[in-house]
Amino acid sequence: MTREPKQKIQAGSLVSLHFSLALSSGELVDGNFDKKAASFRLGDGSMLPGFEEKILGSSAGDEIEAKLAPEQAFGEINPANVHRFPIAKFQNLLEDDLIPTEVGSVVSFKDAGGNDLPGVIADITASTVVVDFNHPLAGKDIVFTARIISVIDADVEAVEIRV
Repeated sequence: MTREPKQKIQAGSLVSLHFSLALSSGELVDGNFDKKAASFRLGDGSMLPGFEEKILGSSAGDEIEAKLAPEQAFGEINPANVHRFPIAKFQNLLEDDLIPTEVGSVVSFKDAGGNDLPGVIADITASTVVVDFNHPLAGKDIVFTARIISVIDADVEAVEIRV
């Protein structure tokens, strides 16, 4: 009996995997090893390119662990993404006793297109509020671990049937 060669992950492959993202300290940031596997087409934007690059060429059953530098993961910290606002713009939030706004709070803003843009309160002074719009994981090395569950070639249509 001839064995079919294992499908290797390539651009457009339908991939199912378990993964985790952790800081260099070992602190878990995200993951699904205790949940249903994530499924996506490589290159569809579901995963950052740095993570996709690490699984390229892998097959079902493979396990990957890689440390990604900030530029391969969530990017470097961009000082241009830190903004100072007059405290008067935050007066209502700062006076809300039910939901305190303090350093570390995440506040949602609207961008020019009307999309939500989260920012983290970095500092509050008597006259200004400093908001950091960098991704919370920007500037950090990320340990990416994955276990490939299945790989379907890019030219094969997959249909999920639930019974």
